[in-house]
Amino acid sequence: MLILPQMKINFYEEKIFFDEIILIGGGREPNIKWFNQIKMDRDIICIDRGINFCRVNDILPKILIGDFDSAEKKSFKWAVDKKIKIESHPVDKDFTDTQLALEKISDDKFAIITGVFGGRSDHLFSTIFTCANAKIKNCLADECEIILFLNGGENLSIEFLEKPLALSLLPMSEICRNVSVDGVHWNLNSATLKQNYPNAISNRVESKFINISIGTGKLAIYFCFDEKFF
Repeated sequence: MLILPQMKINFYEEKIFFDEIILIGGGREPNIKWFNQIKMDRDIICIDRGINFCRVNDILPKILIGDFDSAEKKSFKWAVDKKIKIESHPVDKDFTDTQLALEKISDDKFAIITGVFGGRSDHLFSTIFTCANAKIKNCLADECEIILFLNGGENLSIEFLEKPLALSLLPMSEICRNVSVDGVHWNLNSATLKQNYPNAISNRVESKFINISIGTGKLAIYFCFDEKFF
């Protein structure tokens, strides 16, 4: 079970995740009260500009990765002074900093990736599709938004600790078949969702518990929340 401040998530599949790891990106900074609820004793990988959030809140990541084209100089110096392991990459490279960070994680872990929303839309677009196709299970999350991913044949159940404002199902593959969801205003039963016509948007959650499954394809499950909760 994965527990976030807004929900408890059960992924029903054979693979067992031994623990979770947190990645902090350089987008919208998570609310520190929210972050402290997920931090616990989980290892942290910091991605480039995310070191600003770490410095301000005195959070020590296990490693700092990036080309450091956006991290503040005082934050980078803080990381050096704290003797944080730094993996530096050239600005002119074929992979994004997030892609490089995901490659550092063993496939028996679940990655909670925060600091990714807000900011430039191209960065978010790249991150969503990168994470949807990553070798490891992961989610994107902060106090305002959460994105989970399901591959064909997978299903999950969610217990809400905070009711979301909306739920949307976004095909990451050309077609998602046999998609089902219950506990919402517009339930789906073995529906077909198409990437070129994403119409399963802004559904309303009407139960404390929901179930979602997919037969074939790759699906992103998006939730938005009232930030005033924190």
